[in-house]
Amino acid sequence: MKNDPIELVRGSGNIFRDFGHADADVAQLKAILAAEIIKILDEQDLSVRKAHAQTGFAAADFSRIRNADLGRFTVDRLMTILNSLGSRVEVSVQVKHRETVSAPHI
Repeated sequence: MKNDPIELVRGSGNIFRDFGHADADVAQLKAILAAEIIKILDEQDLSVRKAHAQTGFAAADFSRIRNADLGRFTVDRLMTILNSLGSRVEVSVQVKHRETVSAPHI
């Protein structure tokens, strides 16, 4: 086992893209926003019930976010939750054209 070669694979910077997720860019943005929400909840020592009382968003929403169950959330809803927790969200967009892979010439 010690002498087995290790294959090094460089990621794209988006784990969802690397694993072939259909909406990789949206999934990554949702994950980043959810991580920021969790960070604020932890920093402010907010339970899901306290977060509900402070923001008006359902405690179940905060539970879903903590469990990375983000399927029911849109990007704008996550941004609104962050805003309600006292944060300001700024988005920067970069558009990169995909590289096309051509078939080898035989």
